[in-house]
Amino acid sequence: MVLVRGAAVALIASGLMLSGCGGVQLPGMGTRAPKADAQSGIGVNAYLWRATLDTLSFMPLMTADPWGGVVNYDWYTDPQSPNERFKATVFILDTRLRADALNVTVTKEIRNEAGQWTVAPVAPQTETDLENAILTKARQLNLSNAG
Repeated sequence: MVLVRGAAVALIASGLMLSGCGGVQLPGMGTRAPKADAQSGIGVNAYLWRATLDTLSFMPLMTADPWGGVVNYDWYTDPQSPNERFKATVFILDTRLRADALNVTVTKEIRNEAGQWTVAPVAPQTETDLENAILTKARQLNLSNAG
Protein backbone atom coordinates (compact mmCIF):
# COMPACT_ATOMS: atom_id res chain seq x y z
CA MET A 1 0.00 0.00 0.00
CA VAL A 2 2.89 2.36 0.79
CA LEU A 3 4.33 1.66 -2.65
CA VAL A 4 1.05 2.66 -4.35
CA ARG A 5 0.87 5.89 -2.34
CA GLY A 6 4.50 6.67 -3.16
CA ALA A 7 3.89 6.10 -6.86
CA ALA A 8 0.77 8.31 -6.75
CA VAL A 9 2.66 11.11 -4.98
CA ALA A 10 5.53 10.83 -7.49
CA LEU A 11 3.08 10.96 -10.41
CA ILE A 12 1.30 14.03 -9.05
CA ALA A 13 4.60 15.78 -8.26
CA SER A 14 6.00 15.11 -11.73
CA GLY A 15 2.76 16.35 -13.29
CA LEU A 16 2.99 19.60 -11.34
CA MET A 17 6.62 20.07 -12.31
CA LEU A 18 5.92 19.43 -16.00
CA SER A 19 2.94 21.79 -16.02
CA GLY A 20 5.37 24.66 -15.45
CA CYS A 21 7.20 23.91 -18.70
CA GLY A 22 5.29 25.70 -21.45
CA GLY A 23 6.61 23.49 -24.23
CA VAL A 24 3.38 23.01 -26.17
CA GLN A 25 0.93 25.84 -26.68
CA LEU A 26 -2.57 24.53 -27.30
CA PRO A 27 -5.32 26.71 -28.82
CA GLY A 28 -7.12 28.70 -26.16
CA MET A 29 -4.32 28.27 -23.61
CA GLY A 30 -2.03 31.01 -22.45
CA THR A 31 -2.45 34.75 -22.28
CA ARG A 32 0.10 35.87 -24.82
CA ALA A 33 -1.18 38.54 -27.19
CA PRO A 34 -0.80 37.94 -30.92
CA LYS A 35 2.35 39.28 -32.50
CA ALA A 36 2.13 42.85 -33.74
CA ASP A 37 2.76 41.75 -37.33
CA ALA A 38 0.01 39.11 -37.36
CA GLN A 39 -1.81 39.10 -40.68
CA SER A 40 -5.39 38.31 -39.65
CA GLY A 41 -5.80 35.73 -42.42
CA ILE A 42 -5.29 38.07 -45.39
CA GLY A 43 -2.58 38.01 -48.04
CA VAL A 44 -1.21 41.50 -47.45
CA ASN A 45 -0.11 43.66 -44.52
CA ALA A 46 -3.12 44.00 -42.24
CA TYR A 47 -2.14 47.50 -41.10
CA LEU A 48 -1.84 48.80 -44.66
CA TRP A 49 -5.14 47.14 -45.50
CA ARG A 50 -7.03 48.70 -42.57
CA ALA A 51 -5.32 52.07 -43.10
CA THR A 52 -6.34 52.08 -46.78
CA LEU A 53 -9.98 51.43 -45.92
CA ASP A 54 -9.93 54.06 -43.15
CA THR A 55 -8.07 56.76 -45.10
CA LEU A 56 -10.22 56.54 -48.22
CA SER A 57 -13.50 55.81 -46.44
CA PHE A 58 -15.01 59.00 -47.89
CA MET A 59 -14.94 57.40 -51.37
CA PRO A 60 -17.45 54.72 -52.42
CA LEU A 61 -15.81 51.30 -52.25
CA MET A 62 -16.22 49.33 -55.48
CA THR A 63 -14.16 46.14 -54.87
CA ALA A 64 -11.70 44.94 -52.27
CA ASP A 65 -9.51 41.86 -52.57
CA PRO A 66 -7.67 41.22 -49.27
CA TRP A 67 -5.71 38.27 -50.69
CA GLY A 68 -4.53 40.05 -53.82
CA GLY A 69 -4.16 43.41 -52.08
CA VAL A 70 -6.23 45.51 -54.51
CA VAL A 71 -8.83 48.06 -53.37
CA ASN A 72 -10.86 49.85 -56.06
CA TYR A 73 -12.85 52.94 -55.27
CA ASP A 74 -15.66 54.25 -57.44
CA TRP A 75 -16.09 57.84 -58.60
CA TYR A 76 -16.16 60.43 -55.84
CA THR A 77 -17.40 63.98 -56.42
CA ASP A 78 -16.65 66.59 -53.80
CA PRO A 79 -19.85 68.59 -53.17
CA GLN A 80 -17.78 71.79 -53.35
CA SER A 81 -16.43 70.87 -56.80
CA PRO A 82 -19.35 69.21 -58.64
CA ASN A 83 -17.63 69.43 -62.04
CA GLU A 84 -14.72 67.16 -61.16
CA ARG A 85 -14.58 63.62 -59.86
CA PHE A 86 -11.92 61.18 -58.75
CA LYS A 87 -11.44 57.43 -58.76
CA ALA A 88 -8.67 55.59 -56.90
CA THR A 89 -7.05 52.18 -56.86
CA VAL A 90 -4.72 51.06 -54.08
CA PHE A 91 -2.28 48.19 -54.53
CA ILE A 92 -0.79 46.64 -51.39
CA LEU A 93 2.24 44.76 -52.62
CA ASP A 94 3.77 43.14 -49.53
CA THR A 95 3.04 41.60 -46.15
CA ARG A 96 5.53 43.95 -44.50
CA LEU A 97 4.76 47.49 -43.38
CA ARG A 98 7.04 49.35 -45.79
CA ALA A 99 6.71 52.43 -47.95
CA ASP A 100 7.37 50.46 -51.14
CA ALA A 101 4.59 48.00 -50.26
CA LEU A 102 1.96 50.51 -51.32
CA ASN A 103 0.98 52.05 -54.64
CA VAL A 104 -1.94 54.45 -55.18
CA THR A 105 -3.27 55.49 -58.57
CA VAL A 106 -5.82 58.27 -59.00
CA THR A 107 -7.91 59.10 -62.06
CA LYS A 108 -9.55 62.50 -62.47
CA GLU A 109 -12.33 63.60 -64.79
CA ILE A 110 -13.80 67.04 -65.42
CA ARG A 111 -17.29 67.75 -66.74
CA ASN A 112 -17.21 69.89 -69.87
CA GLU A 113 -19.83 72.41 -71.06
CA ALA A 114 -21.78 69.63 -72.80
CA GLY A 115 -22.04 67.72 -69.50
CA GLN A 116 -19.68 64.95 -70.57
CA TRP A 117 -16.82 63.72 -68.38
CA THR A 118 -13.33 63.99 -69.87
CA VAL A 119 -10.06 62.74 -68.44
CA ALA A 120 -7.94 65.39 -66.76
CA PRO A 121 -4.41 65.28 -65.35
CA VAL A 122 -4.04 64.58 -61.63
CA ALA A 123 -1.71 66.81 -59.63
CA PRO A 124 1.59 64.93 -59.34
CA GLN A 125 1.62 65.16 -55.53
CA THR A 126 -1.90 63.72 -55.05
CA GLU A 127 -0.94 60.05 -55.27
CA THR A 128 2.12 60.58 -53.06
CA ASP A 129 0.04 62.44 -50.47
CA LEU A 130 -2.49 59.60 -50.35
CA GLU A 131 0.27 57.01 -50.00
CA ASN A 132 1.81 59.01 -47.14
CA ALA A 133 -1.56 59.37 -45.40
CA ILE A 134 -2.16 55.60 -45.63
CA LEU A 135 1.36 54.82 -44.39
CA THR A 136 0.98 57.22 -41.46
CA LYS A 137 -2.32 55.62 -40.46
CA ALA A 138 -0.83 52.11 -40.82
CA ARG A 139 2.08 53.05 -38.53
CA GLN A 140 -0.37 54.45 -35.97
CA LEU A 141 -2.38 51.23 -36.06
CA ASN A 142 0.81 49.21 -35.67
CA LEU A 143 1.93 51.28 -32.66
CA SER A 144 -1.49 51.11 -30.99
CA ASN A 145 -1.53 47.31 -31.40
CA ALA A 146 2.02 46.91 -30.03
CA GLY A 147 1.26 48.88 -26.83
